[in-house]
Amino acid sequence: MKFTLQHKDPSSQARAGELQTDHGVVKTPIFMPVGTAATVKGIFHRDVRDEARAQIILANTYHLYLRPGMDILERAGGVHRFSTWDGPMLTDSGGFQVFSLAGCRKLKEEGCHFQSHIDGSRHLFTPESVIDTERTIGADIMMAFDECPPGDSPRDYAAKSLALTERWLDRCFNRYRQTSPKYGHYQALFPIVQGCTYPDLRARAAENVKQYDADGYAIGGLAVGEPTDVMYEMIEVVNAILPEDRPRYLMGVGTPINILEGIARGVDMFDCVMPTRNGRNGQIFTSEGTINIRNKKWEDDFSPIDPEGTAFVDHVYTKAYLHHLTICQEMLGAQIASLHNIAFYLRLVTEARRHIGAGDFTPWKEQMVAKLGRRL
Repeated sequence: MKFTLQHKDPSSQARAGELQTDHGVVKTPIFMPVGTAATVKGIFHRDVRDEARAQIILANTYHLYLRPGMDILERAGGVHRFSTWDGPMLTDSGGFQVFSLAGCRKLKEEGCHFQSHIDGSRHLFTPESVIDTERTIGADIMMAFDECPPGDSPRDYAAKSLALTERWLDRCFNRYRQTSPKYGHYQALFPIVQGCTYPDLRARAAENVKQYDADGYAIGGLAVGEPTDVMYEMIEVVNAILPEDRPRYLMGVGTPINILEGIARGVDMFDCVMPTRNGRNGQIFTSEGTINIRNKKWEDDFSPIDPEGTAFVDHVYTKAYLHHLTICQEMLGAQIASLHNIAFYLRLVTEARRHIGAGDFTPWKEQMVAKLGRRL
């Protein structure tokens, strides 16, 4: 895996680069659609690739561990062959999902005991077992197992949590070095910077992960309830320390405005369930602002969903039809909205990359932020 920095914006920390993986090249900054169960919900991989123009997608370790299970994935030859997605893929460690099961898990030094949300069966995730699981899944980029504490954690808890994450990180890399990919392609391991909203803890965490000389680095534990300006401050603290020549991944963020502000602060990679989850509930993102397609005002609007859109659904279907499908809770409405939103997110980061290369990212970003904040 190789990351090449190609352009830097003269008036911000925005960067454009290229990440080479064994399953293809990823041009950054990039948004990665979330494919929790090895599928971007409701959308054919063909359309994720050709219509939304996604270059890399995510899968979820926790969910794939429970279903279909590691035996099935290994017999299939890994997640790429199992799902038919032939491009780059990233797996999170399952840490966020496990720790969100507050009443069904017990945290210890060895790892995390938890109950399945499916059938109540009991399981243990350790740093070592998570690395083994991610090796079996076979994604190009694996995430280290960490604790993701609540955004409003007291300082004492945040410090203890970070110390545990750092000890687990050492075990993750030890296991990573002791094992090899199963399917013939390289797998990178990204450490995750935690520390809640405490600048000194974030700085300490960023300094610590540098010792692993990883292929890339992630920033976790943000967009979990803290004020937006605090999130931006934490990104600035961390990115001032992380190596310039490696990709930086901001986990689980966020709105189109969050993504542009993250790019301005030196982030290269993003993921979020918002395009698909909000799309299923009738929220349509456009370059002129956000549409609630459920509102009656769209009932007789026969204009295209998004005249500036890049996906076929933007031009084939009207707002009135999408309004009708959404109100009727027809599956097709959720599919159209999800595909449109993912295509919009990809178009947004592609435009950001173009303006970084042209040297005018900052004025373009400020203009876009003003428009994206509107409710149409």
